[in-house]
Amino acid sequence: MIATYGHGTHNDFVLLFDPDDQITISPDQVARICNRTTGIGSDGFIRIIKRDGKWFMDYRNQDGSIAEMCGNGIRLMARYLVERGHQGEGIFAINTRAGMKYLAVPAVEDISVNMGHVAEVYDDVTVSIGDKSWKAIHVDVGNPHAVVFVEDLDAIGDLKIAPEVDGDYPDGVNVEFVTFLANGELAMRVFERGVGETQSCGTGTCAVALAATLHKGLKLPSRWIINPPGGRLIVDTDGHSNATLIGPAVLVKDVELDKYL
Repeated sequence: MIATYGHGTHNDFVLLFDPDDQITISPDQVARICNRTTGIGSDGFIRIIKRDGKWFMDYRNQDGSIAEMCGNGIRLMARYLVERGHQGEGIFAINTRAGMKYLAVPAVEDISVNMGHVAEVYDDVTVSIGDKSWKAIHVDVGNPHAVVFVEDLDAIGDLKIAPEVDGDYPDGVNVEFVTFLANGELAMRVFERGVGETQSCGTGTCAVALAATLHKGLKLPSRWIINPPGGRLIVDTDGHSNATLIGPAVLVKDVELDKYL
């Protein structure tokens, strides 16, 4: 069984094209595929299927757990559909567990995806690592995020262990650490639930964009250039708090899955 490996700002995924929704991949199999030591190695797994005649993103985290969607992953899925001839370039929709998302996909260059409504959740959230703790902004991007502003991204440590989060997150939470750069851009690190620290997070950058606007006391609309370790992304948030994520997506190689199933 052939799948495809690729990434969006080095947030990487294995894609399996299953338009007729006939292939069952268990959580344990996903975890084996995504394992960076014994498997192909990736942050997540995307099964590309059709439901009711529309493309659907069946997304799983690295540990096999179900997730609502992924901003970098959906751009990679869109690049696959266009580059492999399953969908014409231009504007089209992909359905997710977080609702329908509309993308603008050129044959080359960056892909834009309307991520929908991004909202602050008024909640008392504290993020802790060891003896350090910070107040966080809880942001909902269809999945939950706790955004922390710090002076020094290196000072938070290696992020090998999930930060402790005191807040209402029954299914876990993605945690973003953010600093303002001298040029007006943002730099960030992210610990994704079910994965660990990743090189980038699409929904996380949307959460960071809204949180930065609130943190600075600015008004919407806004545009932020955000630099996770894996690259550079742009987030436009309109006056109604709808976010558009803009960035690259790259198919790297086809891979064989059979030995992991």
